Amino acid sequence: MFNRTTLVVLVAALAAALGFWAAQHRLAADRAAAQLQAVRLFPQPRELPPFSLQQSDGTPLVPGELQGHWTLVFLGFTHCPDVCPTTLAQLAQAQKQWAALPEATRPRVLFVSVDPERDTPDRVGEYAHAFHRDTLAATADLPALEAFARSLSLVFMKVPAAPGAPADQYSVDHSAALAVLDPKARMAGVIQQSGEGALDARAIAADLAALAKTRP
Repeated sequence: MFNRTTLVVLVAALAAALGFWAAQHRLAADRAAAQLQAVRLFPQPRELPPFSLQQSDGTPLVPGELQGHWTLVFLGFTHCPDVCPTTLAQLAQAQKQWAALPEATRPRVLFVSVDPERDTPDRVGEYAHAFHRDTLAATADLPALEAFARSLSLVFMKVPAAPGAPADQYSVDHSAALAVLDPKARMAGVIQQSGEGALDARAIAADLAALAKTRP
């Protein structure tokens, strides 16, 4: 049997070991963050409120579905003339560079259409998968999309069609930035685009590959 003194010593040793492990883990994460080129991590990840989107295969996309992987979230719509196709094409280049990483920790891309009036889940899936088959694709009703975008500090707004044009020829203004979610599905950072659809696919690929080796 352990006496009281022995127990106190064991508890103190365990606490010290856990503290050392946490410090080493934090140091490794800080080193990885300092070397990032495209991703800007926040000092502390932010918990997201509950959300539920509909994936292209008809299944719900809830926070639990995004756990275990670093995920890049991009808002757009399938009728987007420039930023969306350019961004998805550049992200597809990064995704190809992740192909050799273990599937269990491989970074993911989530494309969310903010145009539910025209974009069905099927259509969103067909559009996103044309760039890369592994891209997650989802949408939802307008209130759910607004709440989801707001939780990521992203915005979108419907722009009416030009005078004389058919009503369904409207556009949607939306944030070009990408939200970065950590493996706990928390808002961990952001990738900003410089100019119209200007992303560095190689830098993004390298950053997410490095982050995939760290566990928050």
